[in-house]
Amino acid sequence: MDLRDRILDATRRLTLEHGTIPSLNAVAEATGVSKGGLMHHFPSRAALVDGLARRALDEIDVAMREAAAEGRAAAAWLGLSVPRGDDLDLFRAMAVAHRALEGPESGVLADAAAAIARWERLIADEVGDPVRARIIRLVGDGLAGNALAGLDDPVADVDLATLLDHLGVADRRP
Repeated sequence: MDLRDRILDATRRLTLEHGTIPSLNAVAEATGVSKGGLMHHFPSRAALVDGLARRALDEIDVAMREAAAEGRAAAAWLGLSVPRGDDLDLFRAMAVAHRALEGPESGVLADAAAAIARWERLIADEVGDPVRARIIRLVGDGLAGNALAGLDDPVADVDLATLLDHLGVADRRP
């Protein structure tokens, strides 16, 4: 594991422990690197948030491509749209930090928009209809928003199979 990944892992762990994005000093200490070494990779707390967000986008991208190859992009999208456990806590902290720390020069929002468009195309390829794909994507967005806002219990309130059935999508999970 390279230093950048170790730093992001420490940032994730500290964020989950404390509920907020940690200071650069805390991350440097937890990672066992000098603050200068940390700042070589992440010069600010905003850069740490950006790094966590880009890592999440990469992970979802891999999951969506794998699901699309198996003909289950829609089911994967809706499943991924309901963060649970540590992911939910991390995403909440990142959402707060993003608004407070992120500058317009980051580009992470543009990257996220491009990734979402890419994932929606995978769903459209599967369901054969770009409008249905948009509806499925928006349902996933709503699930994610409700989970982040604490409006739904993601484990109890989301019956993915029923949702997929109503959206006219076969659930092809293994």
